[in-house]
Amino acid sequence: MTLKTSIFALTTLFIAGCNTTSPTLTVEEQARVIHNKIIVLDTHHDFSNANFSEDKNYTMRLKSQVNLPKMQEGGLDVSWLIVYTGQGELTPKGYKAAHQKAMEKFASIHRLTNEIAPDKIELALTSDDVRRILKSGKKVAMIGVENGYPIGTDISNVKKFYDLGARYMSLAHNGHSQLSDSNTGDAKQEWLHNGLSDLGREVIAEMNKWGIMIDISHPSKAANIEMIKLSKAPVIASHSASRAMYDHSRNLDDEELMLLKENGGVVQTVAFRSYLNGEKSKAFAVAKTKILQKIAEKEGKNILTRAQRKALSADDLDQYWDFYDRVSQLGETEIEKISQTIQQVNVSDFVDHIDYMVKLIGIDHVGISSDFDGGGGVNGWNDASETFNVTLELVKRGYNEQEIEKLWGGNLLRVLDDVENVALSIRNKSE
Repeated sequence: MTLKTSIFALTTLFIAGCNTTSPTLTVEEQARVIHNKIIVLDTHHDFSNANFSEDKNYTMRLKSQVNLPKMQEGGLDVSWLIVYTGQGELTPKGYKAAHQKAMEKFASIHRLTNEIAPDKIELALTSDDVRRILKSGKKVAMIGVENGYPIGTDISNVKKFYDLGARYMSLAHNGHSQLSDSNTGDAKQEWLHNGLSDLGREVIAEMNKWGIMIDISHPSKAANIEMIKLSKAPVIASHSASRAMYDHSRNLDDEELMLLKENGGVVQTVAFRSYLNGEKSKAFAVAKTKILQKIAEKEGKNILTRAQRKALSADDLDQYWDFYDRVSQLGETEIEKISQTIQQVNVSDFVDHIDYMVKLIGIDHVGISSDFDGGGGVNGWNDASETFNVTLELVKRGYNEQEIEKLWGGNLLRVLDDVENVALSIRNKSE
């Protein structure tokens, strides 16, 4: 019997005992039963290679939003760890450097599951793997690739990434890649390909062939529409919200969402403050940064903007985050004070986006993601230890167990199966 099954059994016995005096469960008791019973899967967790060493790793309760102790505390079963590469120059030198960074990310994930904590977490490649691993009592790691840039111009890298465990990939991030235009082109209406490049179209076919889910979260709208129409398998948006609810280029508009539904795909609603409610997010962020900047200035340093952080090397960025964490701890009391007076983006705002998309495209096409350790998190779901709060809010909104099971992972695993079946069919036809 696994730990999660044991918790469910004990919870059920406790509630059964309570029912001798009370015929109904409280909302929180209902949510606990559901949360402990279903597969709870989050499709987007960034990470630092520095946290995958023998001395500092995910078996420890690190400051990172995701690690094994926090997953255990919050009842989060499946973590999609992200092989992320920032967009650089479209040159052989740029492709080579990006490929190396991607390989380092893959190596970190394999180190965690094969060397650091093979008794606590295992890499899954299929939905059957997910269920088998959870039944054994371990947590599950899966791999997504954010930005197809490290493929370079060598299409054989698609199969290489698949063999390393990648089961979804986006063709662009923030900035146009050699494969696809990015959502960042929206601001100035400046495009490189007007959608996908010829190489990008080849990559889509190759992903279909090997069974890698196509992720439409970061590319441009034109690229997304083209990918959905080209793909022979359902696509996903690994971490996006609704543009109708909040107009941000990283969110999907109703046209994209309807096409995704027709395609049989799923949008994994993202708990990213500035994508859910930008005004509310900015007001609190500005006040918080002022506090941190005062503390930083005492050491002759500055709190960096997102653009400034992107310009740092990996080592310098790790050092910056260590500095930022220390400054944040020093400012914790004052930040707590302003949080009482300035509204923050919270779990309710997050579920508002889920509600909207469920009503628009149906419960079978919506899921959940956090973008933890990549800027994601809202008040009430700031790290993996608070994952239950999302289930609680869903129960409060009237979602039942079957619906919540679909949102938390059922829909995503269904798409993974569909993509795998399409890939098998394509390969069988080519033999």
